[in-house]
Amino acid sequence: MTRNVKISLAALGAFALIVAALLFATRPDAPETGAAAGTPDSLVTADAARLNDAPNASATLVEFADFQCPACGQVQPIMDQLVAQYGDRVQFVFRNFPLPMHQNAEAAALAGEAARAQGAFHPMYERLFQTQRDWSESPDAATVFRGYAQDLGLDLNAYDAAIADPATAAKIQADKDAGTAAGVEGTPTIFVNGEKVQLRSVQDITDALDAAVNR
Repeated sequence: MTRNVKISLAALGAFALIVAALLFATRPDAPETGAAAGTPDSLVTADAARLNDAPNASATLVEFADFQCPACGQVQPIMDQLVAQYGDRVQFVFRNFPLPMHQNAEAAALAGEAARAQGAFHPMYERLFQTQRDWSESPDAATVFRGYAQDLGLDLNAYDAAIADPATAAKIQADKDAGTAAGVEGTPTIFVNGEKVQLRSVQDITDALDAAVNR
């Protein structure tokens, strides 16, 4: 990785990871440390949401996250920076892991999946995380999310149908089941080529990615 890339990541991640570290230390949604891993095939499915299109990538990063998790919200801009920096060398995959303590996490996951069905997962993913504070305690988050779908130019009839379709909730449950089987206990949890990354700093992620793409 070039010096400019490292500086860019450091500038972007310094504040975010300090905040995330505090969250990891104090919240029950912090991932436990350990050597748990999942096989790449079990972590990445054909219908998993992706942050980029890199079918020939030599490495795959999978993030299990909860849209209402504050630490996940802090990591989101770092993920976007990593996508830009690693390009087609790394496939970035997002899987849902809404936690029961977050009242609107499931509805947010449904919104993300409904947008994914229209090829608009990434813009919805960004909107949900960037406005997290606006809807986290909302008594009607589903209406807020439908407004985001409208803002993004989605077909609202198709969006509503996807929200109501039991297959969408089943997809989210399948993500959760895959995470649980891989040892995910909190969010965010990140795997690179099936190996869990112990998150202490941005460099933990970049070191794992560099090792994977250089093998």
